[in-house]
Amino acid sequence: MDFSAFLNFDAAVFQWVNKIHDYSIDAIIEPVLVFLTNLFDTGIFWIILAAVLFCFKKTRRAGLTMAAALLVMMVCNNLVLKNLLARPRPFNLDWPAMKDGWKYVYPGLVDQPHSYSFPSGHSSSGFAAATGLCVSKKPYLYIPGLLLAAIVAFSRIYVMVHYPTDVIFGALFGVIYGLIAIFICKWIIKMVNDKTKLGLFRA
Repeated sequence: MDFSAFLNFDAAVFQWVNKIHDYSIDAIIEPVLVFLTNLFDTGIFWIILAAVLFCFKKTRRAGLTMAAALLVMMVCNNLVLKNLLARPRPFNLDWPAMKDGWKYVYPGLVDQPHSYSFPSGHSSSGFAAATGLCVSKKPYLYIPGLLLAAIVAFSRIYVMVHYPTDVIFGALFGVIYGLIAIFICKWIIKMVNDKTKLGLFRA
C-alpha cells in the first residue's frame, strides 16, 4: 500500500513532537512515556489484567471480553494487516524532502522494532482491551483503561517508532476489534449461562 499521502500529516505531527523537547516539561514526561512504551511491548499488562478480572464474577464478562479482543487484535492486526500492508518503520523510510527543510531523525529512546509499522500494535491492543473493559459498565475501570491506552498510543509517536497515522488507525482498529469481541462474547456468555445453569457470568 502507498502511504505517501499520509507523509505530510505524519511529518507535521513529528515536528510538533520535536518541539516538546524544547520545553522543560520534557524532562518529566520523557521517562514516563519511555517506561510505558517499553512496559506495553508484549501486551502482557492487558493480558494479566484480563486474567485478574476473569477471576471475579463481577468483572468476569469484562475479563473474557478483553481477552477475546486481544486475540482478535493479534490475528487481524499483527498477523494479517501488518504483513499485508508492509509499511516500513519511520527509521527505515527514505524520507522525501519536507517543507521547511525538516528531516526525520530517530531519537534512539527505545530499541528499534523489527516488525512492520502499520497499524500500531500498541495502539490496537490498548484500545481493543479498553473497549472490552467497557462491558463492565464500571467507569472506574474503563475510563482509566481508555486514558492509559491513549497515553501508550501517544508514546509510540513520541519515541518515533510509529508514524502518527499508524497510531490513529491502530486505535480505530482496536475499537473495532473490541466491538467484535463484545459481540462474540455476548453470544458465548449467553450460551454458557443457558446451558450450564451455573451462573458463571452475570446476566
